[in-house]
Amino acid sequence: MMRKPDGTWDKSRLPSRHVTEGPARAPHRSYYYAMGLGTREIAQPFVGVASCWNEAAPCNTALMRQAHSVSEGVKKAGATPREFCTITVTDGIAMGHEGMRSSLVSRDLIADSVELTMRGHGYDALVGIAGCDKSLPGMMMAMLRLNVPAVFLYGGSILPGSWQGRDVTVVDVFEAVGQHSAGKMSLDDLCSLEQHACPSDGACGGQFTANTMACVSEAIGLALPLSAALPAPYLSRDAYAVASGEAVVRLIETQLRPRDFITRKSFENAAAVVAATGGSTNAALHLPAMAHECGVSFTLRDFAEIAQRTPHIADLKPGGRFVAKDMGEAGGMPMLLKTLLEGGYIHGDCMTVTGKTIAENVRDVAWRDDQEVIRAVSNPLSPTGGVVGLWGSLAPDGAIVKVAGMASHRSHRGPARVFDGEQACFEAVERGDYQDGDVLVIRYEGARGGPGMREMLSTTAALSGQGRGDKVALVTDGRFSGATRGLCIGHVGPEAQMGGPIGLIQDGDIINIDADAGILDLEVAPEELERRRKSWKPRQTDYGSGALWKYAQIVGPAHEGAVTHPGLAGERHVYADI
Repeated sequence: MMRKPDGTWDKSRLPSRHVTEGPARAPHRSYYYAMGLGTREIAQPFVGVASCWNEAAPCNTALMRQAHSVSEGVKKAGATPREFCTITVTDGIAMGHEGMRSSLVSRDLIADSVELTMRGHGYDALVGIAGCDKSLPGMMMAMLRLNVPAVFLYGGSILPGSWQGRDVTVVDVFEAVGQHSAGKMSLDDLCSLEQHACPSDGACGGQFTANTMACVSEAIGLALPLSAALPAPYLSRDAYAVASGEAVVRLIETQLRPRDFITRKSFENAAAVVAATGGSTNAALHLPAMAHECGVSFTLRDFAEIAQRTPHIADLKPGGRFVAKDMGEAGGMPMLLKTLLEGGYIHGDCMTVTGKTIAENVRDVAWRDDQEVIRAVSNPLSPTGGVVGLWGSLAPDGAIVKVAGMASHRSHRGPARVFDGEQACFEAVERGDYQDGDVLVIRYEGARGGPGMREMLSTTAALSGQGRGDKVALVTDGRFSGATRGLCIGHVGPEAQMGGPIGLIQDGDIINIDADAGILDLEVAPEELERRRKSWKPRQTDYGSGALWKYAQIVGPAHEGAVTHPGLAGERHVYADI
């Protein structure tokens, strides 16, 4: 055991011994004394408490408070917390301009910076606290990569806004921009709505990427049960933070590490939860990237196959009626997991950070008839999941579409209207310069060709706001926000910059989309495509230096998670064993 009978710790196998033990480490210890630690604290395990706190957006402003509470729990359990922050790029602020190129890149930078901080200072365990879309998978990727005892904590969702007697979210504001451009909303109403949509700390309240990945954190076993449920402003969240700090110290004692219990079946559970909640298409990027860190093969096709056999049972925005706060009050992830488990849609024998399995964690959870958010599997919103994978001559490596809440317009066949980059398409939509029946194609927005694989929420929200979201389809090698509605196909691979068919489309080419059949075809003869390919060459992006240039040199394809390093396959040592 790591802890001796007298309560002190045996650090002979912990990374922090390299900075705290023996005469040669006197200079290192002097730094800890300078920060107010005593001999006892220095002799204890060091727990990195990493948060993505910043003042970029409300998603992150409650994280420092919760990090301090995690530290309380670590101290109560007899270890020494070491708080640090990493970056976040917040999609709501980055959306619709060049800043969105930084978003997906930030996921991998978050994982890298947490890794480097942990390695540089010899921390023994990790509690990661995240609030915005890319920070959640980034933090979990670091946990799987380092393989130290680790617990994830979601910072919590925002409270719903109230405007003209109805609940609203930031997505209503994005869509209101389209309504205003179409003459359906006054500027005064738009300004009033923007002032009421986001009333508190916390991440976007619908089942967009942040809440989707928060659900994943519980489903995959890295977070304590129900820890994702409470909104960020609720001070009662802090009890989960304290408990997370205590839990990670128990994991140090037992040396239960993430890669000991997160298996292929864990990722299948996570994908099932995304499907059952009508979650974000971005999960099809993040789950493969997380799996890559621990040597599990899990691609877009695996994700899509699970979604196809999982019922959609949580009635959440943007396709449904409720927000994350409502789901938490309805029983949260434990209720959803119990429902899926009893229906045979997830694996109950997967271990979690509680030291118990999923089935053991939810054993005492009882179905509640007094809630409408989570349905029984016998009465689903849809018999298949809220996200669908597509393949065909336009997407040999696959693509993805969110169909949650779409009762109709799940297929579309029409002429292509091609745009190189989102801005040109957004300007055309703002002008109303498109026809019903068109397939709007936005290309050179992939991970490498953008670079950065931007989200297209500004464009899709404008279409919805104009009331024409069901009159056209949109296809891109970029991404869509978890808040996107309509027949919007993203992650088309190979991307245009890599010579994919999307780079060869011309205006007027017929594109056939069938979400129910999983088809995305470009109806152009192969010999014509080959003729076009001979004159095609990659675009020169605007980024010839800096972080985005560096990212473009190394990023892999979307269907494998858009990863930037070899993952477990290239690992020659495990950090936790140094």
